[in-house]
Amino acid sequence: MKTITRLKDMDRIELSLKGDTGVCIVGCGTCATMCRTGGQDEVRAMKRSLQAIGKVVTGTMVVPTACDELSPQAVRDHKQAFADADCVLAMTCAFGVQTLASVLSKAVVPALDTLFLGKEQAVGTYSEICMQCGECVLEDTAGICPVTACHKGLLNGPCGGTNKGKCEIDKDTDCAWTMIYNRLQSLGRLDRMRKYQPPKNHQAVPKPGKVRIPLQGSEAQ
Repeated sequence: MKTITRLKDMDRIELSLKGDTGVCIVGCGTCATMCRTGGQDEVRAMKRSLQAIGKVVTGTMVVPTACDELSPQAVRDHKQAFADADCVLAMTCAFGVQTLASVLSKAVVPALDTLFLGKEQAVGTYSEICMQCGECVLEDTAGICPVTACHKGLLNGPCGGTNKGKCEIDKDTDCAWTMIYNRLQSLGRLDRMRKYQPPKNHQAVPKPGKVRIPLQGSEAQ
């Protein structure tokens, strides 16, 4: 499971860097490296691209995990590279961008678009697994998420367009509710499919999300 990212068009990046000459590039050794959008090779390629349009790259680095406490540590370890830069180009997910922005007094520009949480199905091919909706119904759908696996996000499926187990929107995609039916049938739990799921509350956690989870074993005072 990883945060899936995609490199922005170079024209968009160049526009975001308008007015800035010195740029420090930060990649991520975890998700962006696995997606081939912000690892060592991609950071080196970005350096060449920026230099080709007249930018001065003050430093490059790939932080092991850009979204945690390693980002502030990287800022301390590469103090001069950040000091010499007009802005920071983050080849990380949006979480990494926000983490860097919180510890820097410089503008932080995202080089990537953050798409979804997912997994790699084949080299360079990723599929969404979870959208973190806050109202999980997997106990009734045999561990297959209809919110992400169904093109329409139907909680009470299937729709009338499924044909021979395929989705009407994308003929190359298996119908999520056909998969749910088949798995529930194999488990002897088809009764779960007859359970009505109420409309999803897309604000299950008010924005910005914040939750306090009691520690196990703690007792209410």
